[in-house]
Amino acid sequence: MTSRIFEFGQTLPGYDVPVLNERAVRASAGILFFVAMVTFMQALLLGNFKPTQVFVVAFLIEFGIRLFVNPRWAPAMIVGQWAVRGQMPEYVGAPQKRFAWSIGLALGLSMFYLIVVQGVIGPINMLVCGTCLLLLFLESAFGICVGCKLHDLLRPEKAQLCPGGACAYTPPAGAGGQWGHLALLVVFALVMVGVGRWVSHGPDVRGMHHPSMHGQGTVQPALQPEQAPASGADAERCKVPEFAKAMGHETIWKQHNGCL
Repeated sequence: MTSRIFEFGQTLPGYDVPVLNERAVRASAGILFFVAMVTFMQALLLGNFKPTQVFVVAFLIEFGIRLFVNPRWAPAMIVGQWAVRGQMPEYVGAPQKRFAWSIGLALGLSMFYLIVVQGVIGPINMLVCGTCLLLLFLESAFGICVGCKLHDLLRPEKAQLCPGGACAYTPPAGAGGQWGHLALLVVFALVMVGVGRWVSHGPDVRGMHHPSMHGQGTVQPALQPEQAPASGADAERCKVPEFAKAMGHETIWKQHNGCL
């Protein structure tokens, strides 16, 4: 086995192409997905895009190291490899991963320009963020590398050593389930729709207060929010941006920025 600082994939005996440990790759994708989802929810629900800006920079650094230095030195890959250190490696071809990660780097560069450099918030950002989340989720949850599949469509050389042997494996008929499984899923979905309607017409969930805290068992009324500042500077600061209005998050944005 050879290992250099500037190298993409490991050269191992018995393998015709450089390889990567698929278990570490999936673990790193799960780490990135979790952090990305947290920052995405901060932006979507609270109108706070600062964590997203930080994550985009970290994402670029991660994929820059993977592609131009060595995946073994990328932070998320280091943590992922440590997390699966007790599992037998599953080696997959590195060339298709390079192609897939190049797509990730392109998405990261577009987000960096839009969110970090220009500070633009809009549907394009949401689309790119959603695409990144979807790709990371498919990789971490199911081992499906969409970029690797695009590699086979756009490149003359076919991928080798795909995760789970997908390159050389043809599933038999019915491998994905039977009609009875589909019927069960449909019934389950209908039941959940019914539960959702039942819950929506039921009483709201309220916080419970221990009687010893207030001297009685009744729920204390919530404090009324303070009125918005009346000064001109504060009024301008608390002006709800258009993106928050478009998302229907005016109240949430005001709460986050201390304007209630």
